[in-house]
Amino acid sequence: MVRILLVPVFVVFVFSNIHYGAAWAIAAFSIASITDILDGYVARSRNQVTTIGKVLDPVADKMLISAALISLVGLDQLAAWVAMVIIAREFAVSALRMVAVDQGVIIPASNLAKGKTISQIVAIIILLWPHGDLWFGPLVQGIAIAVMLAYTLLSAIQYAIRSGDLLRAPPVSGDPAG
Repeated sequence: MVRILLVPVFVVFVFSNIHYGAAWAIAAFSIASITDILDGYVARSRNQVTTIGKVLDPVADKMLISAALISLVGLDQLAAWVAMVIIAREFAVSALRMVAVDQGVIIPASNLAKGKTISQIVAIIILLWPHGDLWFGPLVQGIAIAVMLAYTLLSAIQYAIRSGDLLRAPPVSGDPAG
């Protein structure tokens, strides 16, 4: 819930003209990202997985990352096509996971998917960070975007391969869509 509540706070700071607005936006985004890590750690360490957590966690992740990417497009810090590729991957993987759950299969997050999340968080912070006239700022931003895109695409391919059998599964009898 904290991540979901921090999304509008983050967006307000991104587009505000207040002194240190970028720093406040980075702080809000970082806190929201840390709550994701802490939430996962606590749930795993206590072996406490709830239905509401299974639903809200991915929704909160997608809201936060999507809001950040769309905000960066609005700031002309990120190309719209890059944001759309990443957001499309998120929704495609969510759809695959829903199909899997419907068939009684859980697709756990892979190391590539975890790397994707970390690369997105780092890239977003780098893109939000005011670099002024530093000559290497655009280079660092370009590398961060390239790494984020690579992880995004590779993890999408991995999910597609891992869930290929689910997509070819025969329809359930009596299913009007089948």
